[in-house]
Formats: sequence, structure tokens, C-alpha cells
Amino acid sequence: MSALADILSARIRADGPITIADYMAECLMHPEHGYYARRDPLGAGGDFTTAPEISQMFGELLGLALAQAWLDQGAPAPLVLAECGPGRGTLMADVLRATRAVPGFHDAARVHLVETSPALRAVQAETLGRDDIAWHDHAGALPDAPLFLLANEFFDALPVRQVQREGAGWRERCVGLRDGRLAIGLSEVKEVGALAHRLEDTRDGDIVELCPAAQAAAAEIGARIAGHGGAALIVDYGDWRSLGDTLQAVRGHTRADPLDTPGSADLTAHVDFEALARAAAPARHTRLTAQGVFLERLGITARAQALAAKLEGAALEAHVAAHRRLTHPQEMGTLFKILGLYPEAAAPPPGLDA
Repeated sequence: MSALADILSARIRADGPITIADYMAECLMHPEHGYYARRDPLGAGGDFTTAPEISQMFGELLGLALAQAWLDQGAPAPLVLAECGPGRGTLMADVLRATRAVPGFHDAARVHLVETSPALRAVQAETLGRDDIAWHDHAGALPDAPLFLLANEFFDALPVRQVQREGAGWRERCVGLRDGRLAIGLSEVKEVGALAHRLEDTRDGDIVELCPAAQAAAAEIGARIAGHGGAALIVDYGDWRSLGDTLQAVRGHTRADPLDTPGSADLTAHVDFEALARAAAPARHTRLTAQGVFLERLGITARAQALAAKLEGAALEAHVAAHRRLTHPQEMGTLFKILGLYPEAAAPPPGLDA
């Protein structure tokens, strides 16, 4: 057992079982033993690899899509160029490099990063090499201004509640103790007002996941875009509507038991994009679009060919593999999806449909 497992076990003995959301929050962000509190989890030496770490093309195209949305909305200045969950800062670095040639964009842009991990903030500062970055603990701290925002694999790490259908009510899945070890159990049946509409498409035993933190963040982002202009590109795995237990743990690029050695693995759950779109109103939302389709619409193949002309040998092979990994249906191309947010009077961001 880990030190965090001992802490959680003592808490459960004293106060009773905790929700899946509380368990995720402690595992990820406990100030001393949390997964994100002390480490850089990305890359070959970490536990997972995100799209910006796979190829520069990902960040370049997303950055240019935001810059085009800015131009389409009349190039407001100043603008907040923000990222939620910026990892090592690789995505924002690629965005800033690709948009350098967009007239006026850098002069107007103020860079804001939503990041709670002190370890990752330090890595981001080193990657970006700027002294004008503003960091925030949550999206609600972003300025009230035209907001052009990226969120790549941000929402999947926010803690989810899990409830299981029973008749006309729901039983919350909780983490308790069984024979002295952490185990999943169920609460008494209760009504969940936020899920009244899900009684129509679920049956007994079905699990639905709720993410209050994700909805709160989407509401803050949507309010700024609706009120001041801007656009958001949300990239994550999930679907339009939550159904089933999607909680997963990854340690060393391999699936693990979410209850095994709390704090040592990354915990995520699939994103309910419908819930984000509802919460972001009155900002408009695009159709949910597969990542491969989105990147092809933005011209990733032409960009890949241009870069390939300067490569050979192992570097060329790695480049071709990266393009495939980002776009192919059997890789990240359909697993990851894009949801865009934009103001009522504006056009959808490039690569996406209303």
C-alpha cells in the first residue's frame, strides 16, 4: 500500500466511503502524494504521451485555426491566448511559433495558462522561456476579454462522479474498504436531478458519469466567449453522451487498476461532450468531430509532406508514424474528438461545422 492509500483508508474508517470524484481528486492532486503534485508524467519516461509531444504539426494547426478565428472576428486586441492543462508547454510553444507570421496576433496576445501542478508550471516556464505568462488554478480566473483557448486532454483528468441506475433513481459508486483494502461499493438509492433526462436512454445497471468540475470550467469559458468573443478548441477522448464506467489508470504507458497504489498512476475518464456544450451556453458549439477529420480539414497532410521533404532515414520514418498516429482511425484519429465553442454572431472555428 502507498502512503496515500493509508491516508485514504484512515479517512474512510473515520468518515465512511468517499465518492469516485473525491478519490480521483486525492490521487491526482493531494499536495504531498498526488500524481500531478510532484512529477512530469509526459513522454517516454513518464506514463503517457499526448498529441503535442507526438508531432509539432498538431500544435501548429490548432494555433493557426485559433489565429484565423481571431481574424474572422475582426482581430480584437488585446486577446487572451489561453491553454487549460498545458502539460510541458509544448502545445503553446508550437502555437506561438506557428502564429508568429500572423500580422498583429502576437502583439495582441496575452498568454494565460490554467495549471495547478507546481512541477508542471516550472516545466512550462522553461519550455516557453517567457517572463509574461500568467498562471491560474482554474478557468474562472481567466480575464474577462476575448478568449482564444485550447484544452487538449484537460477535461478527461477532472474528477468524475459515477452513478448506477436502479429503477427511477441512482446509486452512487463510492470507494470504501473491504477486508482492509480499497474497494468499490454502492450508496443507497437517491434521485439525481441533473440526470432526469437520462432516465429515457438508460436501464437498470447502467453507469453514468458526472463531472461537475468540467461543467464549471466549460461554463466559465463559454461565458467569456459569449460575452467578449473568442473561440475554444476542446480536444479529448469521449463521446457526445456519457454511458458506462470509463475510469482508467495508466502507469508507465500501461493500464493499471485505479485502486492500486493511489497517487502512482494517472487517472482519467472519458469526456461527456454534451455536458460541456450545455454548460458553455450561451456560447455556441460545433458538431463533435473526429480528430483525424479535423486535422485533415486543416491541411495536416500537406504540412506533413512539406516537412517530410527535409527528412530521411529514421527521422522520416518517425515523422510518417506520427502523422499516422494523429490521424488514422485505428490510432488517435477517431478515439479523440474536437468540440469548438464560439460566439453567437461568429463563424465556427476552422475545421469544424456548426
